[in-house]
Amino acid sequence: MTNENTQTLVLGDVEITRVIEARGPFAAARDLVPHSGAELWKENEDWLAPDHWQPDTDLAVLTLQTWVLRSGGRTVLVDTGVGNGRERPGSPLFHRRQGDFLADLAAAGVRPEEVDVVVNTHLHADHVGWNTVDADGEWVPAFPNARYLLPAADDAYFGPRGGYGGGAREIDRLVYEDSVAPVHRSGQAVLWEGSHRIDDHLALEPAPGHTPGSSVLRLASGTDRAVFVGDMLHSPVQVLQPSHNSCFCMDEGRAADTRRRVLGRAAEHGELVLPAHFGGTGAFEVRAENGRFAVAGWASGS
Repeated sequence: MTNENTQTLVLGDVEITRVIEARGPFAAARDLVPHSGAELWKENEDWLAPDHWQPDTDLAVLTLQTWVLRSGGRTVLVDTGVGNGRERPGSPLFHRRQGDFLADLAAAGVRPEEVDVVVNTHLHADHVGWNTVDADGEWVPAFPNARYLLPAADDAYFGPRGGYGGGAREIDRLVYEDSVAPVHRSGQAVLWEGSHRIDDHLALEPAPGHTPGSSVLRLASGTDRAVFVGDMLHSPVQVLQPSHNSCFCMDEGRAADTRRRVLGRAAEHGELVLPAHFGGTGAFEVRAENGRFAVAGWASGS
């Protein structure tokens, strides 16, 4: 691709294009992954820097991105970033943000009306923002012909039935009202639980812990395999130490169990792992040795 905010790779019959909304330093490394020690980052500095960590500032580097999948003649978006013009008090990186995501999506050859399916791996602010756009003061679906696949457990928890996440954070109500509720009102929301097959190549599965309804999207086409893991991983140090959760994981025990299970399967079956926020090429191969995991290699793309 010619746009610096896009990158494309092909697995079997599925084309994957990465469209980046933003990237850069996000938070202090051990604020993002609280139980990781300074030595873990320092011992792996040679490959963590500069794509995942800035040693001089001790800031973790993250990317906000959407994965665009072209599969079976349809266009599928996996997570939709932060969005523009959102009220996100307490989140300065997200608050009233203005960016060029839709232009970058167009540069990748995707017009909003051509999107068939939107997958929200979970319902946090930086995964649902471009679900909607502002139309004369009203939030409406950004992709008018798409089905929006929402994990039922997250919809119940973060929606009005769950008191918008129990009312613990004002941001959860704001996110639901401007980025999720309009999709319900338009009749485009599809709530799923257990599992959900999108087509012959793509299927959603529960991966709880980060949120109640966190999910992964599995891809199988020919001999190629991949798994889109959302926020199961925020940093590669969590591959080295799967017990280390991010500061955003709601159920730490389940999140760590999910991380071990998904990484184990990826190593066993040769699945490419595509997290929501990794820098660099954004996707990696994993290997397991003596009960421990490591990054075996990074994906290449055009």
